[in-house]
Amino acid sequence: MGRLTRLVPGLEQVRTYQRRWFVHDVTAGVVLTGLLAPAGMAYATASGLPAVTGLYATIIPLFVYALVGPSRILVLGPDSSLTPLIAASVIPLAAGSVHDAIAVASMLSIIAGLVCVVAGLARFGFIAELLSAPVRYGYLHGIALTIIVSQTAKICGFSVGGETIIGEVEQFVDGLHDGLFSGWTFIVGAACVGVLVLLRWLERRIPAPLVVVILGIVAATVADLGSRGVSLVGDLPQGLPSPSLPDLDWSTTRTLFGAALGVALVSFADTSVLSRTMALRRHEHVDANHELVALGMSNVASGFFQGFAISASNSRTPVAEAAGSRTQLTGVVSAVALLVITAFIPSTFRHLPDAALAAIVVAAAISLIDIPSMVRLWKVRRSEFVLSVAAFAAVAVFGPVNGVVVAVGLSILNFMRQVPQFAELDAP
Repeated sequence: MGRLTRLVPGLEQVRTYQRRWFVHDVTAGVVLTGLLAPAGMAYATASGLPAVTGLYATIIPLFVYALVGPSRILVLGPDSSLTPLIAASVIPLAAGSVHDAIAVASMLSIIAGLVCVVAGLARFGFIAELLSAPVRYGYLHGIALTIIVSQTAKICGFSVGGETIIGEVEQFVDGLHDGLFSGWTFIVGAACVGVLVLLRWLERRIPAPLVVVILGIVAATVADLGSRGVSLVGDLPQGLPSPSLPDLDWSTTRTLFGAALGVALVSFADTSVLSRTMALRRHEHVDANHELVALGMSNVASGFFQGFAISASNSRTPVAEAAGSRTQLTGVVSAVALLVITAFIPSTFRHLPDAALAAIVVAAAISLIDIPSMVRLWKVRRSEFVLSVAAFAAVAVFGPVNGVVVAVGLSILNFMRQVPQFAELDAP
């Protein structure tokens, strides 16, 4: 029984659950739902997928991780750092087909998940260190700019599909020149970005994405924005899809392996750092290899239910903690609430403007930018600042998928550069 509970921590949580935690977990789960729904749909549309797939990629991983995840409080789901990686695979291969887009994203999630499972079983939990902090700063800043450019285009009323920042900027300029700009869409999107930034500046505990979703639905209903050319989410498909292997031929599947390795690495790097941070704060221990396997199983399950790749959320996990979460029951409550929405009230987001979702993604991308850390690197270690800039340039020039490869290479070179220094310190 002891070995089984170590492999499936959810059983141990049920066995040792204390009644006094229940109200805290349920309350935190309800609060968290208000963030999970808009964030999941926003990252789905930013990845070139239907908004509802963001709910699938939220509901399923929450259930799976509650059973097999080693952390008592970690919240898994769609995340901004993975969005450009997913979009870089989905948009070119789908060629405008919604069915193909879902199949590509789902298969990418399954392959990335299997990579994580195999790596965890092989005790490769240390691979999170392959993205050193300086290189990670530069990579994430490149990801942030990629997101901001693509979603700014959506706020202006059209889409861009460049594989690099440079390509996105060129398409953005071409779109404006071709008259694709939508005034009403821009007003809605810019207003939503303004509200998000203002609320986060005033009080971080306010669920800003939920506020924006509510305001967007009210504005679209009152002003009849749909008739003014503003794209709306519309009714969601009812219920969850049946589990199935994505309908994708082997030739296309084979092209996803490189991107899947990048997704697996970035996903686990995010999850590992957050998992360790939360464990230290709560005086708990989390095994990195177990975390890697749990993350992989959650991604595989997401892919089988038309979801896409996910990781731990740096924004929603602290919200769950602040709301009083004690165990993974918080995630289960949120998953059940989202399941009720998809099953019984799929018209909830009928009047939600797509520009509001784009604004949520833009605000999340802005939060990835860490200027103080870059300033510290410049002042303390100029060589690592240069590495960070190089990682940023790699994403800008080569795109997010190839940028991951360059970032890992830079991290390894940085480690090798420091090895002689450590050897000299250890010498007698």
